[in-house]
Amino acid sequence: MDYEVIVVGGGPVGMWLAAELALAKVSVCVIERLEEPIPQSRALTLHPRTLEMFDMRGMKERFMKHGRPIRTGHFAMLDTRLDFSVLDSSSNYTLFIPQVITEQVIEEHAIKLGVVVHRGEEVVSVREQEQGVEVVSVRASGPQANVSVMTAAYVVGADGAGSIVRKQAGIAFPGTDTTLTAVLADVELAVPPENGIRSEYTERGGVMIAPVSPDIYRVILTTPHLMHVPKDVPVTLEEMKTELHYLLGTDLGASNPRWLSRFGNATRQAETYRKGRILLAGDAAHIHFPAGGQGMNVGLQEAANLGWKLAGVIRGWAPATLLSSYHDERYPVNTQFLRNTEVQTRLLGFTPAVLAHRQLHEEWFRHPGINQSMAEQISALDVCYPAAGNIPQHPLNGKRFADFELHLPDGMTSYAYDLLHEGCFVLLHLAQDNEVSNEFRHSSLSHISYVEAVAEELPVGWRDVHTVLIRPDGYIAWAISMKQTDILSVIKDGIATLV
Repeated sequence: MDYEVIVVGGGPVGMWLAAELALAKVSVCVIERLEEPIPQSRALTLHPRTLEMFDMRGMKERFMKHGRPIRTGHFAMLDTRLDFSVLDSSSNYTLFIPQVITEQVIEEHAIKLGVVVHRGEEVVSVREQEQGVEVVSVRASGPQANVSVMTAAYVVGADGAGSIVRKQAGIAFPGTDTTLTAVLADVELAVPPENGIRSEYTERGGVMIAPVSPDIYRVILTTPHLMHVPKDVPVTLEEMKTELHYLLGTDLGASNPRWLSRFGNATRQAETYRKGRILLAGDAAHIHFPAGGQGMNVGLQEAANLGWKLAGVIRGWAPATLLSSYHDERYPVNTQFLRNTEVQTRLLGFTPAVLAHRQLHEEWFRHPGINQSMAEQISALDVCYPAAGNIPQHPLNGKRFADFELHLPDGMTSYAYDLLHEGCFVLLHLAQDNEVSNEFRHSSLSHISYVEAVAEELPVGWRDVHTVLIRPDGYIAWAISMKQTDILSVIKDGIATLV
């Protein structure tokens, strides 16, 4: 094998997956057809759970210094904003940051960890063999095409909606085609909105404006004139200025476009995220209308889910069947995610009935409980995986791991997320139980870090926790109550069952 894993696609999802694998000492390369990263900043939002994920790897501040925290988000361009500030998270905001910077930070991180990146190579064939997968790519630059053939134990397609990996694996991609489109423009504005941000939605149409950089503004247009223009029809500056004038009475002096694009609401999801030694992540696994800025975030969270599982199988401390849990866990989560983008799309109309539905949602979202519930869904803080293995039931099983302050035996303090910097499981022992301490203090399990600690303030639901096993992706594999009998045996069984 040339590598243990080949990742096809060098966007943020593919590169983050490669970094997670390299963190676990897996030999990995990324094949990307583009010679250089795309300069246009497609995605602009990092959601709370993604920021928590970066925090678990000690990387959050690298993104914070380039982005702007925003305490609210939108649902279908409604005037009633979602309030992220009430969320129970150390990252209770979204981070407004151009995707080009997000990609740069992730790629630098991946290369530092040892990821090999092959740019300017287009994959043309992916063929599973008995012991691995053969990947054929072509480099088109130069006087003649150069063909490269590489093999790996596993291949992951993170190569977008038109994924060659998905097609070559014969994985179906059912769903619906585009029925409406909207326009995106990154332009200069001679008369930018006050505070740089503007959002309006009436029977005439919808517009959102936000700064991408000091000189460039992102303009999103959804109007009756534009909604049924085919997705492949190029957007012109004059078209965009005409629609702005129609909606606002001024075109704001739009000029010098950096990017003009038309996007649609096609919604599809791969029938399976795994077929043998081939797996899918990001847009290769699902496409949707980019409502609420969720797409890249969902893909990054998939990479976190898959990375440790692939590493465990390759390193030999996990059975091959663990890979099936990637589809089992992420497919239902993403099905719900696709439904919320479809609901948002249905609220982007201009008939009296649609406008009445929008008004109803406005009223709903004014209720704090409803607003918080939707903010948790959009931010992915509500994701909970089914408890696995023959382990005692506990309300925390499968839930997201929240950050909190810990006091360590050496007198030092640490935040819980600091324990996950190395990408290992963490067996966090809070009960000061000598029997457990003596058993695991000198454990030789390389994939599990044993930590003894106490906390003055525990998160909700943690008061009775004796010991908890935290997965590398920041979800609770299982928690054991103080009331549990024969705790040492239960912990051993829990480790054996899951990892």
